Formats: sequence, structure tokens, C-alpha cells
Amino acid sequence: MVALLRTGRRPWVEYAELIEERGSVADVLEEELGPGEQTTLFPEHGTGPKTGTGPEGKADPDRLLRQARADLEHWSAQGMHLVTVLDRAYPPNLRAVHDRPPMVFIAGHLTHADARGVAVVGARQATRAGTDRAREIANHLVDHGYTVVSGLAAGIDTAAHTAALSKQGRTVAVIGTGLARQYPPENRTLQRQIASECAVVSQFWPDSPPSRRSFPMRNAVMSGIALATVVVEASDTSGARTQARLALAQGRPVFLLASLVERQQWAREYAARPGTHVVREPRDITTVVERLISPGSLVV
Repeated sequence: MVALLRTGRRPWVEYAELIEERGSVADVLEEELGPGEQTTLFPEHGTGPKTGTGPEGKADPDRLLRQARADLEHWSAQGMHLVTVLDRAYPPNLRAVHDRPPMVFIAGHLTHADARGVAVVGARQATRAGTDRAREIANHLVDHGYTVVSGLAAGIDTAAHTAALSKQGRTVAVIGTGLARQYPPENRTLQRQIASECAVVSQFWPDSPPSRRSFPMRNAVMSGIALATVVVEASDTSGARTQARLALAQGRPVFLLASLVERQQWAREYAARPGTHVVREPRDITTVVERLISPGSLVV
């Protein structure tokens, strides 16, 4: 998979469907390279400098594979392992969405129970009331056997993660950088704790820095991993609003706190869309989710 994505002639999301259709990464790689064909690396996920190419930029399959094996060993030694769409360990909810990435990197371990995950997201510059609500929701989710999924950002995300950890519950961080990076820097210790006790997930090469483009891509993976997304606080330019839009496009329910709907025009507009629920209490969230994941439902 690493060798294939380094040839990069397509957006990564196209490779996920192609690989599942063929059932083989090797077949797709062979087709992509072709005999004596020149390749241009696709920079979508921070591929970095060219590797695995011979004279005049032509792809060298053997060199690509050697470099890929060396990188996998290096990442594994750092506690990061790669999971592809062909692996059973690939997050099951994420596999079901149209914009799934062909692979994700994981620090720590995802469990079968993490399929019962609910994303809790919101503003980085959160109010005290907002962080209190995020903690309350996270505590309720843990008490009812759910994993708290969030993005490791400051504010609402941090409150949700730390509340879940304090309850000895499961929490999964989906980040907008590679696993070897920490963003924001003040959450370095929290990221390490989540990786040690639960799991940190990234779709980006391990050394990829944060970028304007990476965070919306992260939001799509976060909403895909989770059964539903809860937005606590968010302005009209917030990444949490982006995640609400992406979740609805993936067919996942979105929960907006009533206080958010009262204050934000975008939230009032979203509240009228199918799949959106306005909630006042944490139990309103689990009541709907339990109905959606009951036998015969579309997800899990």
C-alpha cells in the first residue's frame, strides 16, 4: 500500500475503491506503474520527497517496495501500525462510507467496542459552559458503553477526551497531522496518553505537518469512524460545522445542542435537514443512536 500511494497518480480516496474492487494492492500497483512508465507523486497526504524512482523519474518497483518495507519497520518501531481497507482491523464504520481513505495509521489499539463510537466536537475557543457540556456528554456516553471520538483540538475536543479518560472509558483521537506530530503542542501529553490507553488515528504519513487542507480531511475520517457526530459549540467557520456537513453526506446522524441552535444561524439551517437532531440532554443522543443501531439498522 505504501509503495502504491507513493506512485500517486490518483486522489487517495479513489484507491480505496479500486483496491477493494480488485482485492489486491499488488495488482493495482502493477497497473499504475506500467512498463517503463513515468510517475508523479501525488501530494494529497503529505508524501514528502520522491522515493523509489530511478533515472529520469521513472518508477522502480523494487526500490519502491524496499523503501516501503523499511518505512513500515521504522514506523512499527515507533509504535505506529498501518491498516488498509483490505485488513480486518480497518475501522468497520469507516469502511462503510464513500470517502474512506485506503489506509490509516494507528498508535495504540482500536477494539471491537470502538465501533460503538460517537464523535463529540466543537469550538477550539470554547466557553466554560461548552466544555462543561462536552464533559457531561462524554461521561454519559462512557456510562452507556460508547467510545468517545474526537479530534484532539483545544477546547471541546480536549474536554471530551479527558472526561472519557477520567471515567476509564474508551476514547479515540482522529488527528489532522501524522502520528509523529503533536498538534496543538499543548496536547502532546494527552495524545501520548490516548495512544497508550486507547488509540490515535491518522490518515496522513507519520511526519505530515498540520495544514489548512488536512483538518477537513480529518473531519471526514472522524465522522466516518463514528456512528454519529455531536456538535457542542461551533461558529459558522468552525471545523465542527464542516464535520456536521460531512457526516450528513455519509448518512450519519448529527446532533446539535439546543443552545447551539439558539445562537448560530448555520445550526438553525442544519436543524431542518434530514438526519439532524436537536438535543437538550445527553440521554437524547443515546436514545436516538440506540434506535439507529438496533438489529436491521444500516450501521453496525
